[in-house]
Amino acid sequence: MGRKVTLATCSLDQWALDFDGNFERILKSIEIAKEHGAKYRLGPELEICGYGCADHFHESDTLLHCFEVLKKLLESPITEDIICDVGMPIMHRNVRYNCRVIFLNRQILLIRPKMLMANHGIYREMRWFSPWTKFRTVEEYFLPRMIQQVTGQDTVPFGDCVLSTKDTCIGTEMCEELWHPSSPHSQMGLDGVEIFTNSSASHHELRKADQRINLIKSATLKSGGIYLYANQRGCDGDRLYYDGCAMVVVNGGIVAHGAQFSLTEVTTGVAGVLEPIPAIIGQ
Repeated sequence: MGRKVTLATCSLDQWALDFDGNFERILKSIEIAKEHGAKYRLGPELEICGYGCADHFHESDTLLHCFEVLKKLLESPITEDIICDVGMPIMHRNVRYNCRVIFLNRQILLIRPKMLMANHGIYREMRWFSPWTKFRTVEEYFLPRMIQQVTGQDTVPFGDCVLSTKDTCIGTEMCEELWHPSSPHSQMGLDGVEIFTNSSASHHELRKADQRINLIKSATLKSGGIYLYANQRGCDGDRLYYDGCAMVVVNGGIVAHGAQFSLTEVTTGVAGVLEPIPAIIGQ
């Protein structure tokens, strides 16, 4: 018997190194999600610092200010009773990763590093980040003292794993991983993951949104499931325009779709759906 789950995804107009403004927009999106009863909120890729920080990713101050924003998010009463999924760079064992930080009620549940990097066309992620190559492997990440004081945790899981709850199982993808021939969602679906999330910073090109939609629909068409897609919107301080289009797809069908172009800084899409019954695969 399926149970209803309410999920939120968003498009945010984030700016590179605008830590105060980025924090306010993230918090606003979480507030909107909670007002609509969502229990999970997904945001865009590297939303805390902005995607277009370029060589500022190499600066220790960028990592420090990201943790300062994360601390404020953990302490805010607005983030209580909702699983928050935010993006930021993190240094683990002296290696810099593009990460998702997933937390609930002042407890960090998981830090999930990006495994497949965008390093073609206009993207140069390998210049700033390393891919996580240890598939299905989790290590201990020692939190900075400022975060330990809030969470009471010394270490948290860091690596390639999924979140299992009493009702469902949630797996994470990041941007390029959706476009790759060996996308993580394929194996996760076979392993019983029902809710897939993807945080992106995907720029606008003609007909690219159509490709994106087809990829997301196909991710759940064969094995069933819910797919949440979040994307940045705006210019981020670079020459690119990120075109939003946050969406929720269930069993290959779109149930919620955000605007592609907008001057709105925060757009949060919320969908209440039944936990999906796996699709029947025909001949």
